[in-house]
Order: sequence, then C-alpha cells, then structure tokens
Amino acid sequence: MSQNELTSSNTNSVEAASLMVLAGICFAGVNTLTQYVTMRLGLASTTVAFWQYLAALLFGVPWLIKNGLRHLKTTNIKLHLLRVCLAAVGVQLWIAGLASVPIWQAIALVMTSPFFVTMGAFFFLKEKIGIHRWFATFIGFSGGMIILAPWSDAFSIYATLPIIAALLWAGVSLITKRLTKSETPESITIYLLLLLTPINTALAFGEGGFIIHDELAILMIGILGILTMLAQFFIAKAYNRADASYIQPFDHLKLPLNVLAGWLVFGFLPTGNLWIGAIMIVAASLYIVKRESSISKQSNHKQ
Repeated sequence: MSQNELTSSNTNSVEAASLMVLAGICFAGVNTLTQYVTMRLGLASTTVAFWQYLAALLFGVPWLIKNGLRHLKTTNIKLHLLRVCLAAVGVQLWIAGLASVPIWQAIALVMTSPFFVTMGAFFFLKEKIGIHRWFATFIGFSGGMIILAPWSDAFSIYATLPIIAALLWAGVSLITKRLTKSETPESITIYLLLLLTPINTALAFGEGGFIIHDELAILMIGILGILTMLAQFFIAKAYNRADASYIQPFDHLKLPLNVLAGWLVFGFLPTGNLWIGAIMIVAASLYIVKRESSISKQSNHKQ
C-alpha cells in the first residue's frame, strides 16, 4: 500500500469513528424522546414506531426526488429484506425486554452487540482483526458486563431478550457493511425505512392505532423521524468508510450518551457500577481514536 493510500485509509477511519459518535448522539435523542412520548404522554410504543419511521422516510423523499428513483435499483433485495426482518424482530425483543428489565441494564446488555459484530466480521466478512481492535472491543464489552453484573442475584432470565436483540442487530450491522460494497449509504438508509413501514403499520393497526391528538407529541415524533433518518444515514456512511470491526467500539458510546440524556430530561443520575463500566467503554473508544489519529499524523509527516 502506498503512503497516499495509507493516509487515505487512516483519514477514513477517523471519519468513520466520528460518524458513529454522531449516530450515537442521534440515538440518545431518539431513546429519550421515545421514553418521553410513551411514559409522559401515554402513546403506545407501536404507534410511536409507526410514525417515527414513516416521518423518517418522508424526510428522505427530497433525496429521492433530487437523485431519482434509479438510485434505488438493487441486485441485493434479499439482503435488504433480511436486514429489515432482523431489525424489526430486534426492536420487538428490545421493547419486550424493557418491560421486565431496568432501562440502564437493558442498554448495557445491548452494548454486547459490537462483540457479536466483531466476531461476525472476522468469520463472515473475513476482515482482519488486529490486537488493538480486539483489545478495545474486550474492554468495552467488559464495561457493559460490569454494569450488567450477571453474577448478581438480581439477574433475570428476561435479561436474555436484549441480548438476543443485540445479536440480531449485530446481523443488521454486518449486512449493512456488506451492502456498502455495492450500494450508497443513502439507498441503504431509504430501503430500511421503506421496508420497515409495512411492518410498523401492521403492528400499530393491531395494538396502538394511528391517531395522535397531542400537538407536543406530534412535534416530538417529527423530531424523532429526523433523528432516526440521520442516525441510520450516519451508520451506513460509517460502514462505507471503515471496517465493521473497527467502528464497533464507538457504538459503546451510546451508553453514556443515553445516561446523560436521561439525566438532563428525567433527572435520573445513576451511580455505582454504571460509572465504572461507562469509563471503560469511553476509554476503549478514545484509545482507538487516538491510535488511528497518531498513525494518520505519522503518515502525513513521512510524506
């Protein structure tokens, strides 16, 4: 590999990490707003999911108009369908887990997803996993386990639901990475939102309905749609820039970001093991960022 190619690769890695952090910020906003409209405003979760993803899809329409429907041509429709099915089942298991598991424990459990992604990237995508990436993934995963404390008497069998959701979402991430080889991040995002709509419609029709009377709830769901679209786009863009195994440690940042958002909105400030685990998670991500930035600077200096 030439110096120019090496520099470009390192630059892409830093950009991919930044995109994953932006996605995490968006998801923290999504989770907080979802909790607010369901817990405080009393909307059914299926109703929120329907309007959230429909709004996200509508916000993507300008891109479709600007670029034309020809950009949605694909030879990977089966992968798109599999990705959406995994995502939809994962969401349902996540919601079911939240009904029985404390929110912060559930979030910590979902943080096992990067571990599954790294393993999947190694076995299925044939990516080379260096010791630094394995180390960062291990530290981040260990931080999640400290928060979870599976050795505690409080550990419940229902806690396996978020873990299964994490496994399914890891599959979504791996398929996303595979799709970036032949399709644009924009088309990957639009396909997810487009194919999720009929699934969310069926679930909302069967449980929560479609009518929303609260004006504040309508405004918040509009914001939810924007954040959802941006989060999915940032993720697809990140996978387009770097290996799946590299960017996954940055997904751990969702945990402290969700804690921060929960504190600002609901006034809940957890203590104890959560902070130890969160520090480990952030440290693992910053370790990778610093290392990649140093490599990039060294490459630029040698030119």
